[in-house]
Amino acid sequence: MSGSYDDSVGVEVSSDSFWEVGNYKRTVKRIDDGHRLCNDLMNCIHERARIEKVYAQQLTEWAKRWKQLVEKGPQYGTVERAWCAFMSEAEKVSELHLEVKGSLMNEDFEKIKNWQKEAFHKQMMGGFKETKEAEDGFRKAQKPWAKKLKEVEAAKKAYHAACKEEKLAISRETNSKADPALNPEQLKKLQDKVERSKQDVLKTKEKYEKSLKELDNVTPQYMENMEQVFEQCQQFEEKRLRFFREVLLEVQKHLDLSNVASYKNIYRELEQNIKTADAVEDLRWFRANQGPGMSMNWPQFEEWSADLNRTLSRREKKKASDGVTLTGINQTGDQVSQPNKHSSVSSYEKNQSYPTDWSDEESNNPFSSTDANGDTNPFDEDTSPAMEVRVRALYDYEGQEQDELSFKAGDELTKMENEDEQGWCKGRLDNGQVGLYPANYVEPIQ
Repeated sequence: MSGSYDDSVGVEVSSDSFWEVGNYKRTVKRIDDGHRLCNDLMNCIHERARIEKVYAQQLTEWAKRWKQLVEKGPQYGTVERAWCAFMSEAEKVSELHLEVKGSLMNEDFEKIKNWQKEAFHKQMMGGFKETKEAEDGFRKAQKPWAKKLKEVEAAKKAYHAACKEEKLAISRETNSKADPALNPEQLKKLQDKVERSKQDVLKTKEKYEKSLKELDNVTPQYMENMEQVFEQCQQFEEKRLRFFREVLLEVQKHLDLSNVASYKNIYRELEQNIKTADAVEDLRWFRANQGPGMSMNWPQFEEWSADLNRTLSRREKKKASDGVTLTGINQTGDQVSQPNKHSSVSSYEKNQSYPTDWSDEESNNPFSSTDANGDTNPFDEDTSPAMEVRVRALYDYEGQEQDELSFKAGDELTKMENEDEQGWCKGRLDNGQVGLYPANYVEPIQ
């Protein structure tokens, strides 16, 4: 603020009224407060956007972790799908909260920032142009009235001093009449002092009343000018208040997911997925795929055939299953295809290593390799691994079973295990296929 005039010097504020000198500053300060409130609202929205983002990330991480746990766990069937529906719900809700975060920052935050920039203009010397204009307007409107008010205060002070002096002079004159030591000349001086003080009282009173009248005369104009500047400040503040209300309503719409159609659909779909869970159906599935409903290749008498077309015994298949499933030989290398979770095994069994056929290594199997006393089973074969050897086919051979290899005379392959008692070897073709073949159909490559 420029100028040496101080409209509050020598004036005692008698109340907290707006009309008192200098009390317009509260209205001026409101402009600066408006700029700060814009910053506060932007910070508020920014923090909420950050919360929305963190919540969305936590939902996604939660859904991913639990989806893996459920899929790998022992739960199966329609109840598993109902359980996993919660993870799908979390993923979809996560996306919606990321959209909320984007709306808060890209729309609401930016809108406040742009409005603040347009409404408040910073000056080179600091402060805002709008604040200075309001300050100058109020000072200009208040200056004439404040000047008159100072004159009134000065006149009042002089009048009150004169009244005090008059009272003191009268008191001295009264006391002097009872004092015989005073001569007539001294008494005359006291009487003259009383007379002069009475004249001063009349004079200062007249000046005081005159200054009050002059103040009353400028008061209407003062009030009109002050009202005009105040109204301008009111209009500026009204724009901010209306803008804040508009922004807050938009923020509310962005936060209120209950009115978003996709949000309602998420929980409608979740409810439907849960209601489709059927205990009877799951029990039927488990019976058919893991219980008595499973098919079984019951043992039957198998005749030996001279043309080498024979079916491997369970014991031989158990030996050959190390690294390969002989009942499904269409594989590459030693890889074994995993059965579909919902067709043959539960989700928990995905991580378990089970042989595809019945195993004779169960603890209650009387033909296991070690009996209760730790003795060796006489039916066991020598299962010590042999060194892999390259061999060449002497004759054509067409596999008669899925666990047998097929090759032409002259083809080379790798022998993986030595010949068993029935004259069969385990080998691997160069294309990675593993299976059995007649030992006398090949010769070592020198």
